[in-house]
Amino acid sequence: MANEALIRELQDALGEAHVLHLPEDLIGYEYDATIERARPDAVVLPGSAEEVAAAVEIASRHRVPVVPRGSGTGLAGGAVPVLGGVALVMTRMNRILELDPVNRVAVLEPGVINLDLQDRCAAHGLRYAPDPSSQRICTIGGNVGTNAGGPHTLAHGSTVNHVLGIEVVLPDGRLTWLGGRQPDVPGPDLRGVLCGSEGTLGIVTKVCVALVSLPPDVRTMLAIFDSIEDASEAVSAVIRGGVLPVAMEMLDQAIIRIVEPQMHVGYPLDAGAVLLIEVEGVPESVEADVERVETACRGAGAREIRVAESEEERARLWEGRKGGIGAIGASSPNFYILDGVVPRTKLPEVMAAVNGLADEYGFRCANIFHAGDGNLHPNIMFDELDEGATERVLDLGGEIMRVCVEAGGSITGEHGIGFEKRSYMEWIFAPQDIEAMERLRIAFGTGDTFNPCKVMPSGHGCASGHAAELRQHIATPGVYI
Repeated sequence: MANEALIRELQDALGEAHVLHLPEDLIGYEYDATIERARPDAVVLPGSAEEVAAAVEIASRHRVPVVPRGSGTGLAGGAVPVLGGVALVMTRMNRILELDPVNRVAVLEPGVINLDLQDRCAAHGLRYAPDPSSQRICTIGGNVGTNAGGPHTLAHGSTVNHVLGIEVVLPDGRLTWLGGRQPDVPGPDLRGVLCGSEGTLGIVTKVCVALVSLPPDVRTMLAIFDSIEDASEAVSAVIRGGVLPVAMEMLDQAIIRIVEPQMHVGYPLDAGAVLLIEVEGVPESVEADVERVETACRGAGAREIRVAESEEERARLWEGRKGGIGAIGASSPNFYILDGVVPRTKLPEVMAAVNGLADEYGFRCANIFHAGDGNLHPNIMFDELDEGATERVLDLGGEIMRVCVEAGGSITGEHGIGFEKRSYMEWIFAPQDIEAMERLRIAFGTGDTFNPCKVMPSGHGCASGHAAELRQHIATPGVYI
C-alpha cells in the first residue's frame, strides 16, 4: 500500500491533479522502451523547478527514492523505478524559455520535445544538432540524462557537446546551475559530469544549449550493396577517402524487408544492406564530397548509388531510417534493441558475429545503426509468451555486448547504462574506476536516493548480477533483494 503521508504531502505541494497514486494510474509509468518493469509508489508531474525541489525534499524526508522521467522512450531501463518511490515525470515542464538567435543559445525546460526545439530553431536559420531517432517524442532532459546521440553524431557530437549549462535540484531540494552560457566556464566541468549521469546526481530542471547554423547545402545518398560485409567495408573506405559525412547509417536486409513494405521509401528489397550517407557544407565542397563518397562506395562493391534530387526525396529516405524501430514494433510481438560500439574497422567481423549468435539462439535479428561511428543497434525479435524466450534474449544480448567489448568497443553509444547494462560496467572499467564514479554520488549527496540501481554495478537494496536480477524481475516484477 502506498505511503499515505507521502501522497498527502505531495498533493499539498503540487495539487491533487498532479500526483498519481492509484494502481490503474501508476501502471503507465512502470516501464520505458525496454524489457524491465517496476511500479512506482507515486507519480508527480511538476510544473516548475520549485515544484521539483518540493517533491525531492518531501521524498527525502520520507526516505524514498526519486526517479526522473521524460517521455519514457529510454532503451536501458533508466526511468524504471526498480525500488519504487516517486517518479518525477517532467513532461509538463515543456517551455522554451529563451531562444537567442544572435548569441545562438536557447534555455529550455527538460520536458521540451527534441523536434519542437528543432522546429523553433529552423525559423531562425539555426538548429540544435543532436537528433536522436526518437526526436519526435524524446525530451531534452532525457537526452541530457543519457547523453543521447543520433544519426548526425558522427560529425556534430552527442548531447554533451551542445549543452552549455544545466540547472539541477540536489537531494536536499536546493537548486543550482552547473556550467553557464559560454562553452568554457572556469572550474571543474560539472556540467559534463551531469550529462550521461541518468538522474543519479541531480534532477535537471533547465538546460542551456548551443545552436548552430543550418548548412547552406545538404546532399543525401543511398548506397546499395549485395552484402552487409561490403557495406561495412565501405564505411571505413569513405572516411579513409578524406570525407567525414555528417551521417552514415546502415540498414541490413532484415530491417529493409520490415521497413519498405510498411513505409515505401524506396529501399530495394533484394539488397544485402544499404548505407544512408549525408554530407553538408558550401555547395562546392558538397559536390566534391559526393564524388569522393561515390568513388569509395563503388570501390567497396556498391551496385548502385542514388542521390536525392529534392527535399521530398531526401526526407523520404530519412523517414525509413527514423521510423525503422517503430516498423519493427509493428511486425514483431516484442523486440529487444541493443546499443554497443565497435571500431569502424571491426564492423565486418562484428556484424558476422552478431548475426551468427542470433541464428544460434534461434531469433530473427534486424540491424539498423550509426555505422559511421560504429554504434550498433541489433534488434532481437521474439515473443515473450514463448516459454523462456525473454531469458534467452537477455542471454543473447549479453553475448553480443561481450563481442563488442572484445572487439575493442564499449557497452553503450547513446542509450546509456540504466538498469539494463550496469553489471556490464565491470567489463570495461577497473574496480578503482568504478569506485571513483561511485564517489561522485557521495560528492553530490545523492547516494542511492536518486535513481537507485542505475549505472553503477551495485547499490543498497539492489541485486548483484545483471542476468540474475532481470530473471528475478521477470518472475516477480518490482521485487528486488
